[in-house]
Amino acid sequence: MLPSTTEGAAVTGTSGLGTTASNVSTFLDSEFRYVLFPVVYSIIFVLGLFANIYVLFVVRRLRVAKSMGEIRIYMTNLTIADLLFVAALPFWIGYYSRKGDWVYTDFMCRLTGSLFFINTYCSIFFLGAISVNRYWAVTRPLDAASSDHRRRGIIVCIVIWALTIVTAIPYLVSPGTYTDENNVTRCFEGYHNETDNRKKNPELRSASTMSRKPKRPRGVKRRALQMLLAVVGVFALCFLPHHIIQGPWTLAVLQINQDWGHVDWDQDTLQKLNDAHQITLVLMGLNCILDPVVYFFATRKFRRFIVSHVKRIGKGEACSHTATSQISMDSKNLSHRLHSEIQQPGMD
Repeated sequence: MLPSTTEGAAVTGTSGLGTTASNVSTFLDSEFRYVLFPVVYSIIFVLGLFANIYVLFVVRRLRVAKSMGEIRIYMTNLTIADLLFVAALPFWIGYYSRKGDWVYTDFMCRLTGSLFFINTYCSIFFLGAISVNRYWAVTRPLDAASSDHRRRGIIVCIVIWALTIVTAIPYLVSPGTYTDENNVTRCFEGYHNETDNRKKNPELRSASTMSRKPKRPRGVKRRALQMLLAVVGVFALCFLPHHIIQGPWTLAVLQINQDWGHVDWDQDTLQKLNDAHQITLVLMGLNCILDPVVYFFATRKFRRFIVSHVKRIGKGEACSHTATSQISMDSKNLSHRLHSEIQQPGMD
């Protein structure tokens, strides 16, 4: 099911395109979403735009300092995915402000919905790639410091983008809007008015060597734990609730009349499932402002740059040359420090 679908819970009668009167059923709609979504999405738009543009600025300065390698590629691509989602938010803000009436073209409906899908799963994959990269940096610090593995990072990013875009193609090419009997145009809503065979169509309903180990540098375990908690926190808050509720909610909103997929739930249960689904959609949108928090804990160089830059801004110094130079010097000395720590196993 497309994550950007925002089917929502007052019960009204609607009729879809190409359906018969006998297949018309009720439309679940959660009225609170018309207030909640515009407010939350507006906040996410402002904070997400600022935070992710600033991340690109920091990553650019770290590139000038020749600091970080593979992880910088992952961070850049994840930031781009977040900015694509942020760019689509004004359309969704307008949609919910008009009580779920899509006044834009069908193509924009398909495009903005697909961007939501792409952002969701690009975020999941890139956060996973960042986690693996940091695990590798902790378990093999000398190798990580001596090679940036840019080619591997580029290949992984190409695979992630290709996978998510190919998966989103069905939503880009299939009609995304329909107009009900009240002349209200919905975007990625109204699946309950399709025939049972079409509801069950998977093309339209797819959701989804042994050696002596070197002594770890001081503080590495603590930093690794911080990064782990940040990543797990983003997954648990933004993605886990939606994927838990998605299955039951899908059965509720499709309202399949017979055979597999048919559920006999009362209206109160259906309403609660739909309300919960709306909340999970809001939580998913938060990932674009929480991803920079993961970057902060993922690498000391990124964190050191931000802290130094903020201090300089507080002193009225706009240039961050000193921070960049310091990071560059740290990168040059990192391999030497790791060699020294390996030779001194007593220091933890």
